[in-house]
Amino acid sequence: MCLAYRVAYQRNNSIFCFWNIQYKLQIKEVSFMKMNNFFLGAAAVMMVVPALVVSGASAANDSKLSAGEKITPARCDEAGKLVVNVKENIVNTVDSGEGGNYWAFDAMNRQIQVRDNGDGTFCVVMRNEGKFDAQAGQTSPGVGGILDGDEDGTYRGGYRATITGTLRATPDWRTNGSVGTTDYECDISGACPGYVNWAGQYFEPGYGFTYDWWGWIYSAGKNGKWLNSSDGNSGDIL
Repeated sequence: MCLAYRVAYQRNNSIFCFWNIQYKLQIKEVSFMKMNNFFLGAAAVMMVVPALVVSGASAANDSKLSAGEKITPARCDEAGKLVVNVKENIVNTVDSGEGGNYWAFDAMNRQIQVRDNGDGTFCVVMRNEGKFDAQAGQTSPGVGGILDGDEDGTYRGGYRATITGTLRATPDWRTNGSVGTTDYECDISGACPGYVNWAGQYFEPGYGFTYDWWGWIYSAGKNGKWLNSSDGNSGDIL
């Protein structure tokens, strides 16, 4: 999910989502990471979950998502103190495809874990799972055709990232448990007036945000699967 941007580069309270003509992001969230043919820069208010694309990726499949290996606390310095461990529900976010095209509305649950490395950097592990509602008349995420609106399904994945900065002495969100539901209020054009940047709730302005790995797998039964990952992209929902 750039779910209203799944994958993005954040710095100085600004967010930049990189899109590749070949693929989404994304998030959606995020990159998001590799840039080839198309670049989108968005200021502080991200509008949605863009898809990131890995150009020239060979045929990736479900097994290549490797989310269990890539988004685990074992990838962080486990000696680091767990400073954030929360769950958030997000509704009415919009998803984008390989061509930067918006194609579905999403709802998801995500777990956010942040560990303090003790040297001014923090390891982030984000896990997502949710449902997508394909929109009739929109181009499919793999840009293989036009959707009829019945290609609904589920997705899962997430990202691992490094933040460089300073924790806020008094964060706006709680650091443990549930932070509730956030309604992004997105429309199909990618405008999301309800978007909230989770990292800004915990870190002082000026922090740096770099994605180390990201990936999502979308499943829509007979309408196929779509894989979007920094390891490669494949398939389509159509």
